[in-house]
Amino acid sequence: MVSKVVNVGIASHGELKERALAIARGDRRRGRREPHIWFTSIESFAKVLSEPNRALLRIIDERQPQSLKELEDLTGRKVSNLSRTLKTMSRYGLVSLETGHRGTVRPKVLVREVRVDLELVG
Repeated sequence: MVSKVVNVGIASHGELKERALAIARGDRRRGRREPHIWFTSIESFAKVLSEPNRALLRIIDERQPQSLKELEDLTGRKVSNLSRTLKTMSRYGLVSLETGHRGTVRPKVLVREVRVDLELVG
């Protein structure tokens, strides 16, 4: 299922750990509008969602390649590079990597838009 918009948050590892512990203790609940995807820095956010990687997502969404080899042919990026990039995006919930016929891996875009939640002071 493709989500149209996902809220993305940026917080330090310590802040994320404290947030998770507070939720686990029952001291707080995740709000409806809180981010679903968290990055530990602006740099990691920028790296994962760089212009080349956003272009990759557009190609996957528009062309719906049936394998990483087909995606390599469409993008000119090596399968090893695509695999590494897509695994990272998969960990963040941006894409899924479905196993297809004869072990091929088919990438699928799960998120079309992100909104960033970044606390500047607090």
